[in-house]
Amino acid sequence: MKKLITTIFIALISLNALADAPLVSIDSHEQFFNNIKQHCGKAFTGTVTVDNAKSDGFANKELIMHVRSCSDSTLHIPFHVGEDASRTWIITKTGSGLSLKHDHRHKDGSNDELTMYGGHTVDAGWPQVQSFPADQYSKETFVQGGIPQSIGNTWQMYIYPEKFTYRLIRQGREFRVDFDLTKPVKTPAAPWGYQD
Repeated sequence: MKKLITTIFIALISLNALADAPLVSIDSHEQFFNNIKQHCGKAFTGTVTVDNAKSDGFANKELIMHVRSCSDSTLHIPFHVGEDASRTWIITKTGSGLSLKHDHRHKDGSNDELTMYGGHTVDAGWPQVQSFPADQYSKETFVQGGIPQSIGNTWQMYIYPEKFTYRLIRQGREFRVDFDLTKPVKTPAAPWGYQD
């Protein structure tokens, strides 16, 4: 009987040792994440406010961000550009900060050749602003994809009570879209590669 109790005790200790480690986060990252998460299920229209390369891909198109799905560790935010539903921003708590990835899909749901690029926070940032310098995977993907100028990319997101901003900066390049959080709009259909 004593041997059986000892065996059960060891088994319980082993199971406890297999429990997931806590996903830690500092206050500024946690607050930033929650500031976006509070808009879960809502969609908002945006306007390109800075584009020093004048991309035709965004001209005269309706821009909608949709805080589509939210868990305790991940936010999925599709960014619709007119009829193009290929882009989804994914913000993830990593235990050492926040990650931003760009999930790019084709209309049939398959992955774009250039997908899951992005960056990771390297400092505390603020509850309203976080920066995501390009990670190593992204830099190598950009070089292989023939756009080495993008290795210097830093993506920034701003979240204030009335406005959400997505911004891309690198040497000689700035692109910025501001979304009006005061006027939710009808939520769009699922982005390419996802299901309602």
